[in-house]
Amino acid sequence: MSHLPQTIHEARRLLRSGAMTSVELTEAYLERIAWMEPDIRAYLHVAEAQSLAQARLADERMAAGQDTPLLGVPLGVKDIINVQGMPATAGSRILEGFRPPYEATVVRKLREQGAVFLGKLNTDEFAMGWSTENSAYGVTHNPWALDRVPGGSSGGPAAAVAAGEAIAALGTDTGGSVRQPASWTNTVGLRPTYGRVSRYGVIAFASSLDQVGPMTRDVRDSALLLEAIAGHDPKDSTTFPDAVPHYADMLDGGVRGMRFGLPREYFTERMHPGVERATREAVARLRDLGAIVEEVSLPHTGYGMPVYYLIATAEASANLSRYDGVRYGYSAQAPDLQENYKLTRGRGFGPEVKRRILLGTYALSAGYYDAYYLKAQKVRTLIRADFDAVFERCDALIAPVAPIPPYRIGEAPTDPVALYLLDVLTLPSALAGVPALALPAGFVEDDGAKLPVGVQFIGRPLDEATLFRIGRAFEQTNEVA
Repeated sequence: MSHLPQTIHEARRLLRSGAMTSVELTEAYLERIAWMEPDIRAYLHVAEAQSLAQARLADERMAAGQDTPLLGVPLGVKDIINVQGMPATAGSRILEGFRPPYEATVVRKLREQGAVFLGKLNTDEFAMGWSTENSAYGVTHNPWALDRVPGGSSGGPAAAVAAGEAIAALGTDTGGSVRQPASWTNTVGLRPTYGRVSRYGVIAFASSLDQVGPMTRDVRDSALLLEAIAGHDPKDSTTFPDAVPHYADMLDGGVRGMRFGLPREYFTERMHPGVERATREAVARLRDLGAIVEEVSLPHTGYGMPVYYLIATAEASANLSRYDGVRYGYSAQAPDLQENYKLTRGRGFGPEVKRRILLGTYALSAGYYDAYYLKAQKVRTLIRADFDAVFERCDALIAPVAPIPPYRIGEAPTDPVALYLLDVLTLPSALAGVPALALPAGFVEDDGAKLPVGVQFIGRPLDEATLFRIGRAFEQTNEVA
């Protein structure tokens, strides 16, 4: 094939016109995966036979006159989201070989549209990490610099989209796990409003924070994919009953006259100068488009990191207690039950997951619940109030995504607190439950390498439509830059 379409909307034009079939498109992507994977290592499982069978069904539906925005389009899925008939490891040895008997609501919705699932993509174990270095199955490499990490925990989806190994992918964002890898791979990543997308069938990390989000090459694809997966789900009581807008029809209009807030607390001492420069240049572009940008304060930002790592680890401790080697997954087969629990969890979980289980169990323990977990929830309310206050006068916020560009594989800080600070710019909006869209903002020089960085636009709850409109206007400045 002389030209492999890189976006959903481009693929759909070719499929609708009859210029190619879904089988041909899927075969082309499978060939590209086989060619790229020795270097990228984004996939944990490539579903060749299943994806081709789905593509044949899509071609039959098209021949019968059916049409949906995702019919016949090949996608990847982060391996923390259940797809029936495919492994679901969550990047952990404790789930090695597990195949779920049911699938996630987001996958069912895409399947109903006729999407094709190419396979499962790498993730930090149970989505706990920044780089995919915490995956039990190896590190994914950044397509822009193979010696660098792609970010995490959705590093596999980000790298697959950036390398052209999938037209788009589904990731999950608990504290920044869609936005940060999007920023580090020059792709578009959306964290929807908490409750906009069902979590049913998504392997849980922190239930009050986890959200599925699209990872794409442009804003139009992000809008198409969110529209397909969003909506109320009776199997997830946290989902909103609100109707899902036709996001892809709401991209135009520009940003002229819009008011943006630039949070002063988001420019940290440890920020790479290139990241700050790219963010300031993004602000200048908004002003050139006719937007108003003013400095604002989110005064409780500094509490975001400790609050997140109390709430998220406490919820992880509860959620991961089910992995005991008795009902499914890895089992150490010890002579007695207590030893079996100890060996199964000791061997099955990696060091970062163990660290977070221990932190969370301590925060929930007798005598400490009020001092830590309950207090963290109260401060979370204050963080949400900060966003409510600035949204009274701002249409959206603009901010950097990560304080540094992607680092070299194996060169992460050895201090866990220093690592946790990599999330400092994405955690507050996750705690507040508001939507945020990460977009490419250019490249920075770092130790001789030219590396991608991004900016994020943070919006009001359930106002993804405005974020897409902003994103499309900003994206067009990238196209002419």
